[in-house]
Amino acid sequence: MADKQEAIPVKVRYCLYARKSSESEERQVLSIDSQIKEMLQLAEREGLEIVTMKRESHSAKETGQRPVFNEIVEEVIDGKYNGILTWAPDRISRNAGDLGRIVDLMDAGKLQMIRTFGQTFGNNPNEKFLLMILGSQAKLENDNRGINVKRGLRTRVEMGLWPGMAPLGYLNQKLMDKKCRIVVDPERAPIVTQMFEKVAYEQWSGRKVYNWLRFDLNFHTRGNRPLTLSGVYRMLQMPIYYGPFE
Repeated sequence: MADKQEAIPVKVRYCLYARKSSESEERQVLSIDSQIKEMLQLAEREGLEIVTMKRESHSAKETGQRPVFNEIVEEVIDGKYNGILTWAPDRISRNAGDLGRIVDLMDAGKLQMIRTFGQTFGNNPNEKFLLMILGSQAKLENDNRGINVKRGLRTRVEMGLWPGMAPLGYLNQKLMDKKCRIVVDPERAPIVTQMFEKVAYEQWSGRKVYNWLRFDLNFHTRGNRPLTLSGVYRMLQMPIYYGPFE
């Protein structure tokens, strides 16, 4: 009886994927250019074949919302490459939906390998399981971070403190012992008051207020930018200007 032939290893062709979100919690993540540089060096050391490089500046929190990632999924399905080279597992996904799409591609034999700077995830049960654990851990960190941020904001509001940047017409206190307190901006507050008076007593429209600010007063925000029409409407609807602090 003839011996069974050993399976020929599948040659892995990689897409280098570098992603960085613009959100504040990712400030410590390597820049996209730095990720690409590190992964190109890794590919050269280990003789990995890179057939394309893709970069994306987008959060990975929500499923299916990253155009470049969606493009990678389609190209893996089409057989353009069968491996992904990226800095870390959380560059690929921070949500269960996109992680599931990656694992499904591996289960279907379309995606053979995921390489990161410190780990290899091959198309076998143990390494796919580890990938799922690390992806779930990234999602857990996101969820907990969101809960903690909301809790912190709620606590500040309950203390009567403003939880972020002061609205136009107010200024944030600079003193450390008065953190999150806001005071009236002596330069802009009188104009903000006139905005509301013109709407309340003279029946001005939001657009008429906008034109008055822009062209008659040459009014600018703290960032030295003219107030937009949408900004005018947003201000007119903010409760802090007419009493309640919500």
